[in-house]
Amino acid sequence: MPDRSFLSWPFFEDRHRQLAERLEAWCAKNLPVDHHDVDAACRKLVAKLGKEGWLKPTAIDADNPGPLDVRALCITRETLARHDGLADFAFAMQGLGTGALSLFGTSDQQRWLAKTRAGKAISAFALSEPRSGSDVADMEMAATRDGDDYVLSGEKTWISNGGIADLYIVFARTGEAPGAKGLSAFIVPSDTKGLTIAERLEVIAPHPLARLSFDGVRVPGSALIGKPGDGFRIAMSVLDVFRSTVGAAALGFARRALDESIGRVAERKLFGAPMAELQMVQGHIADMALDVDAAALLVYRAAWTKDMGAARVTREAAMAKLFATDHAQSVIDKAVQLHGGDGVRKGHIVESLYREIRALRIYEGASDVQKVVIARQVMGAA
Repeated sequence: MPDRSFLSWPFFEDRHRQLAERLEAWCAKNLPVDHHDVDAACRKLVAKLGKEGWLKPTAIDADNPGPLDVRALCITRETLARHDGLADFAFAMQGLGTGALSLFGTSDQQRWLAKTRAGKAISAFALSEPRSGSDVADMEMAATRDGDDYVLSGEKTWISNGGIADLYIVFARTGEAPGAKGLSAFIVPSDTKGLTIAERLEVIAPHPLARLSFDGVRVPGSALIGKPGDGFRIAMSVLDVFRSTVGAAALGFARRALDESIGRVAERKLFGAPMAELQMVQGHIADMALDVDAAALLVYRAAWTKDMGAARVTREAAMAKLFATDHAQSVIDKAVQLHGGDGVRKGHIVESLYREIRALRIYEGASDVQKVVIARQVMGAA
C-alpha cells in the first residue's frame, strides 16, 4: 500500500482526503488500461473520467464555479499517475487545454467547458513551435486581422492530444508590440478549414502528440480569448496553475517506484538473506523516501499557496516542478537498479515508469528553464 500519511498534512481539507480515497478505489478497479491503441485508449479514458465525474476539477464556469482547486488537481494527477501514466495524461490535458477558457474565457466561449468536463470533447494547448519551445516570446505563427476575422498561418508542434482533440487553444502573433506583448490566444475547433495534422509524433512513453499545420485558418473575432496582445499573460497564467500538477504527476510515478522497490527488496534474496537487510539497499530506499517526501512538500505547498488566493505562484510552482520531476527521475533510476534485469524488461511497471518520467522534465518548462525562473524570482524579490 502506498504511503497516505501526507493527506494528514495541514495543506489539505477533508474534501481533498475524501477525493483521494474515492479516486484510489476507482483506480484500483479501472486502471491500468490497454495501451496498444493509444488514441483509442485516450478517447476512452477521457470519456470514462468525464462520465464518472473525475474531470470536474479541470474547468470552471458558471455551472461549476471556481476558482480552480489546484490541490484537487494535484491529488488527482498524483493518484492517476501512480496507477497509469496514460490516465494521468488524459486527465491533465483536459485541464491544461481549457485553462485559458476557465481563467479568461467569456460565458459564450466557456460553453466548451461543459463538454470537456463531461468527457464529450477533448482539448489541447497549442503553444510550442518548431523554433519556439521554452522561449514563448519568440513565437512565429501569425494571426492576421481580416475584417471581423483572424487568419492563422504557421505551425505548432509537440501538441499533446494532437490528432484526437476536438478543440485547440492556439497562441499566435498578432503584432500589437514586439516579443511577448504581441501574442494572442484563440479557440480553434479541430474541424476548422485549413487546420491539418502535419505529422504524428512518437515518443518513448506513447501519448497522442502531433505537429499541426495552419494554412490560412480563418476564425471569427469571437474566437479571441481576452484582448489582442494578452496571449503571453494568458499562457503564463495557465502554466502558473498547472505547472504544480506536473510535479504531482512526477510524485505519483516516484511513489509507485518506491512502493515497487520496497516489495522487491523484501521478497528478493541475495547472499542468503533478503535484499532489504543490505545497508546499501537500505541507503537507496532512504534516499528514495526522502526525495518523495521533499517533492510532496514542494508540490502541495505550491498548490496550497495558489488555492489560498495568491495571484501568482511562479516561484513556488517552478520549484515544485523542477524538484519533483528531477528527483522522480532519480527515484525511478534507483528502482530500476534494485529490480535488476526486470527493471529494463519491456512491460514491467518499473520499465514503464522509466519511460514515462523523462518527458516531465521537458514539457511545461524544461528543468533548466525552471532554474532561470527561480533565480529571477529570488533575485527580484531581494
